[in-house]
Amino acid sequence: MGYSVIDYQIVQDHIAVVTLSRPESLNALNRQMFIELGLVFSEIERDNRIKAVILTGSGSKAFSAGADVSELQRLSAMEARNFALAAYRTQDQICSLPVPTIAALNGYALGGGCELAMCCDLRLASENARLGQPEINLGIIPGGGGTQRLARLVGVSRAKELIFTGKIIPARVAYEWGLVNRVVPLEELMETAIKLAGEIATKSRPVLALAKSAIDRGSDMDLTHALHYEIECFAGCFATEDHHEGIKAFLEKRVPRYTDR
Repeated sequence: MGYSVIDYQIVQDHIAVVTLSRPESLNALNRQMFIELGLVFSEIERDNRIKAVILTGSGSKAFSAGADVSELQRLSAMEARNFALAAYRTQDQICSLPVPTIAALNGYALGGGCELAMCCDLRLASENARLGQPEINLGIIPGGGGTQRLARLVGVSRAKELIFTGKIIPARVAYEWGLVNRVVPLEELMETAIKLAGEIATKSRPVLALAKSAIDRGSDMDLTHALHYEIECFAGCFATEDHHEGIKAFLEKRVPRYTDR
């Protein structure tokens, strides 16, 4: 399938790399980009070869500087709602993908760009990355999960500070706050992301899916229900062929050969 504002490739057989490709606008998110992201993540979900996904931006300046303001300025309240709903549907696809996702932040990740990064399971940032939710400076609030996912990642107080002030923080502060997992030099970002994705791709695809589900769904439950849900996911591992291979390989002191079944 051809894409006009994103690039898609598979590396090392099991790793999908999706690149936001509007470098002339710092990879600003418009309707077409959300449409194409929805299509490519549907394609990834159907491809049983894929065991990890890297989402990044083109160029060396930005992952994404946010929503395309030239589109936003023309929207009525109802049109703004529809735009946010379209973004939500795509973001939900990314969040609910059964394989782990890694956002490789190669520069600015602002507004909708920060929200998109937060949809991924892990975030790696280059040293030149800058993150924030500066929507307040446009007379609006985050509408793509910023008021919700940010608070869950960095805590309510820090989320309010960023959203109320529109402050943009450097990658090192984002790391200290728990918004990103690692900070690396820009020239090492994709190498680090591919290495991490490759490590994940050595694991069992169905077991990775169960682990992700246990964490994501459990985080929205009270502790008692979450622990019971974890038990169900744990038990589900024992229905896989890969579980038997993993145990056998451990006992035989060798590397497991998973078949993703």
